[in-house]
Amino acid sequence: MDKKKVRSVSSQVMELQQLIAGPLIATIEADSLSSQRYLDYLMKIAFESYDPATGLYYHGWDESREQKWSNPETGCSPNFWSRSIGWYGAAIVDVLDFLPQETAGRDSIIQILQGLAKAIVKYQDLQSGTWYQVTDQGAREGNYLESSATALFIYTLAKAINKGYIGNEYIEPTQKAFDGMVKTFTRLEEDGSYTITNCCAVAGLGGDSKRYRDGSFEYYISEPIIENDPKSVGSFILAAIEYEKMTKK
Repeated sequence: MDKKKVRSVSSQVMELQQLIAGPLIATIEADSLSSQRYLDYLMKIAFESYDPATGLYYHGWDESREQKWSNPETGCSPNFWSRSIGWYGAAIVDVLDFLPQETAGRDSIIQILQGLAKAIVKYQDLQSGTWYQVTDQGAREGNYLESSATALFIYTLAKAINKGYIGNEYIEPTQKAFDGMVKTFTRLEEDGSYTITNCCAVAGLGGDSKRYRDGSFEYYISEPIIENDPKSVGSFILAAIEYEKMTKK
């Protein structure tokens, strides 16, 4: 492979890892007290944004209930965005690497991961093995299978299996997801390179009045769908590394 391409891919992976776990790792390395405070905050966010009916986590939560997208009672945004859930799962499995066994709250983080794994598999598309942009509304018109979320879910599941956080019953759905990722989202080009398709360019909440991101289903499916975005490419590289480890267990 061309050295420039290698550096580019490595840069994408490093950027993704920093995006996922960098802030928490930096906090943990600073001192044990700050790591405990961060874990308390992480579990609070999990508690506040968790939906017991689905086992999923809402994209956003506003403690003040001031944002127009927030539910006036819960503070949560109205929908489940798969990539945000994928980031959360990937952050958990990465952060656990840096938490000593004796860290108070570590077991609770693992339990959150176990519940998340169960919910992820529940909403896996039966035909393709991948996941939709809006996680729980696969049958709704306009929803689409999305590559960055699928890659992040594969990474989360495969690494959790490899670390022993979840059981081997998750191997089969992870294998199905990886096969689906390759079949659904990769395209071989004439020059021998591969393109990764179906990546949501960006999604957020709030903003200015010209284009307020209200967290509705219609909003999530309105953002551009692009190809070879680092959020899909980097996530897929990370997923493939953990997947290969899983297959060699």
